[in-house]
Amino acid sequence: MPPALRHPAAAPIGVFAAGLAGSFYLYGTNPHEPGHWLPGCPFRAVTGLLCPACGGTRMTYDLMHGEFAAAWHDNSALLLAAPFALALLGRWAWEGLRGRRWRPGIGVRAQVAILATAVVWTVLRNLL
Repeated sequence: MPPALRHPAAAPIGVFAAGLAGSFYLYGTNPHEPGHWLPGCPFRAVTGLLCPACGGTRMTYDLMHGEFAAAWHDNSALLLAAPFALALLGRWAWEGLRGRRWRPGIGVRAQVAILATAVVWTVLRNLL
């Protein structure tokens, strides 16, 4: 592996770059309109139900266009979690730029709680 890719900042910068590229694509592609979002959601294609990622995509689009109420409606759980995820990304990048490898310690209970919350949110979102 080239030395530049082994640098602790390579991964967080790569994640940031991928997110930025995806955001540029999403900004001009309205996921609220059928057939305008490629690729389509495989979960929805198989089940006919909305998945949290579908709501997260619409939420991000709405946030980028200043539609905060619509973003809340699309995926309020992810909207509440987004600042924490951004803080983790920022910390990961900060430590990487300082030459340190950083991995957040998320315990098994926290992982189960996050997964359970996502499952419950998916079920409730499709029932309501």
